[in-house]
Order: sequence, then structure tokens, then C-alpha cells
Amino acid sequence: MTAYTVSGGGVVPDQIVVAEGLHKSFGDTRALRGLHLNVPRGTVFGLLGPNGAGKTSAVRILATLSDPDAGHARIAGYDVVREAAKVRARIGLAGQYAAVDENLTGRTNLRMFGRLSHLSRGQAHRRADELLERFGLMDAADRQVAGYSGGMRRRLDLITSLILRPEVLFLDEPTTGLDPRSRGEIWGSVRELVTDGTTVLLTTQYLEEADQLADGIAIVDHGRVIATGTPDELKATIGNHLDVELEDPVDLRSAVTALTALAGTTPTMTGTDRLSVALPGGGLRLADIVRELDRAGIAAADVRLRRPTLDEVFLRLTDQQKEPA
Repeated sequence: MTAYTVSGGGVVPDQIVVAEGLHKSFGDTRALRGLHLNVPRGTVFGLLGPNGAGKTSAVRILATLSDPDAGHARIAGYDVVREAAKVRARIGLAGQYAAVDENLTGRTNLRMFGRLSHLSRGQAHRRADELLERFGLMDAADRQVAGYSGGMRRRLDLITSLILRPEVLFLDEPTTGLDPRSRGEIWGSVRELVTDGTTVLLTTQYLEEADQLADGIAIVDHGRVIATGTPDELKATIGNHLDVELEDPVDLRSAVTALTALAGTTPTMTGTDRLSVALPGGGLRLADIVRELDRAGIAAADVRLRRPTLDEVFLRLTDQQKEPA
């Protein structure tokens, strides 16, 4: 299995989450096959992968909810198996689905979570008010959560995990089902967390979300990390994309043939008169591409080069992986 590591060398930053050779099986299913992970302190780190790639198994081990069959992991220097209690005191968990009681007010929910986290009554009250103010929910603090919008409910769910000021927050699919405005509000909240010193380990199905938020990304497939780097570094691994819009859809088949010969890979049809193809690492000049299309008798209404999206990087890298033995 090919693995891509595109981060630069030099001095290794302070790693607050470290996984070394994690293995985990469920019966005959091997969920993790030697997964390695390093997350720098004070960053948003995206963990991406297809369904069944091993993301959830890795997060459950890091959050002390499951033990690995082999390998080791540490959070803030503490072993997740041997020192699980110390790890739990330093992490927070926020899942896809709201854990708050919709029949209670936002303020009451937070106070209750504070008391369940062993804060005194006064501490729980002060921390609830601090978080409601910090994340823009004070005006709705004394309303029943049942009347909150989707974005407000997700923000409340997010801040319940911050009661004890975790060093590391595991954030699982934080904006699933939210409209663009609410999603942007959650993104803003996550950025504020990092500004305050929290490290966020993010799993998401929205690659745009990882592109917007993550300082670093690890792509997981078949139980292993197959690529790591910043979003820009990962995009650079597959080169530029060429988008072509044809004047006449009749030329589509001829354009596929010509572009396949140029790029060495088959283009993707993005419409009845549009094609997109990844160019080889060395790249091609736009003038050369237009000249070749002219020679093939193909009239193009528009030809443009662009950087790939993170979705395209994800699909290319995961498509290249074969099931390990």
C-alpha cells in the first residue's frame, strides 16, 4: 500500500496526540492495521477516510472507549490504556447528535453537565454563563432547547464538552444536517476553541469543512494512514486539473480521446459538454492543450487550469489503495 507523507521536515512540533502502530480487529474484520498518527498541539487536525476505513475505531481508542489489540497511543503524554483516567480528564467528546435535554433550557443543561462533571454548584453556574456568553447563546440561555435552531443546538452540544476545559476535543461530524449559515457558525466556534488553546481532532464527511478548518489532515483507508499534510500540500500531490467546456456536445467522445492522450488518464464528464481531467505532475501548458484540441478538430468554449479540490484529492488517493493482505 502506497503512503504519502507531504509535510516538510525539520523540528517536530509538540505532539499532543500520538498513535503508534494501532491494530484493532472485530472478529475477522481488521479495522486498524498499524495506524500511526501525530497531532500537533493547538491545531485543528482532520481525520478523513471512506466509510469503514478505521476512523471511528481510531477515535474510540484515543478517547479511551476501546483498547487496541496492539500498538500504543498517548494523549498529552499519557497512555490511553494504562493511564486512561488521566486521559479522560484532559479530553472532551462532541458527537454527531445532540446530547442535551431539549425539555430543559440551555443554561440548565450546561449547569447540569457541570454538576455531572463534579464542579461545585457555584463553579457550574459560572462556567455555564461563561460558555453561553463566549459562544453567543446568552440571549437564548433561558429558552427551552426544543425551540433552538439546528445551529444553536449544535453549538450548545459543542460547549457541553468544554465544561472542564479539555486539552483535546474529539469532534465527530459537527455540522451534519446543518444549513450553510449554521455550518459557518460552528466553524467560527471551532476556530475560537483553537485560539483558546484547545486541540481539535475533527472527523467529517464534508471535505470542504476540513479544507476550511484543518491545519493538518490524515487520510485513512483500510485501517492505515495513507496520506498526511496540510490541505495545500495534499492538493499539490496530484497536480492541477484541466476543465474543458465544449462548443458542441457532439465532440464529447473525441475530446475524451484527445485529453486521455494528453493527460495519461481518462477525464471525468461533469456535464453533457464539460470534462475535467487531472494533469500529470509535470503539468502541461494551457497553450499546448488548446493547440492539441484544435488539431483534433475540437472547438472549446472554455479551457482553464485550476487547483484540485480536497474532494478530488481524497478520491484519487483512496481509489489508488488496494486491500492489504
